[in-house]
Amino acid sequence: MLKKTFAALALGGALLSAGHAMAADYKIDKEGQHAFIQFRIQHLGYSWLYGTFNDFDGRFTYDEKNPAADKVSVTIKTDSVDTNHAERDKHLRSADFLNVSAHPTATFESTKITSTGDKTADIEGNLTLNGVTKPVVIKATLMGQGKDPWGGYRAGFEGTTKLKLKDFNIQRDLGPASQEVELMLSVEGVRQ
Repeated sequence: MLKKTFAALALGGALLSAGHAMAADYKIDKEGQHAFIQFRIQHLGYSWLYGTFNDFDGRFTYDEKNPAADKVSVTIKTDSVDTNHAERDKHLRSADFLNVSAHPTATFESTKITSTGDKTADIEGNLTLNGVTKPVVIKATLMGQGKDPWGGYRAGFEGTTKLKLKDFNIQRDLGPASQEVELMLSVEGVRQ
């Protein structure tokens, strides 16, 4: 009886350990510039205007066997908006758009992750921007994972989502072609 109990405990412990080995915590590699949060919006319907947020931080968990258990958390410093045009960036930081003096950060916290294919998933979560919190869905793709040359382990993802400006209390009307902004995310995380 004691042998069976010990064997069952050992097996349970091994299974539990194996389950924990599958899930891992990752820190987004912003120091190495292997992560980007970019956006684009139409300019008057004639062209695309591109920009980026230069200062952000975040973490995610990744378990390829159980994506429903994964989590994503990102904080963006909104005054780091950069469209390669100083006057436009100043305007984007104003109360007309991001209102960075009142809302210096934007955050995203995942609430649910659903696998949609072999390397794709929908990441549902709450985005807080300009003092407003709304649910969004990021269409994500696993780019790859594996060991790096420095003895670490990395996983990389890209994703996209679209936001309606008025949903986040950005009332400045830029014309009918410019009601939505597309966010494009590319993140590489280092396993902790």
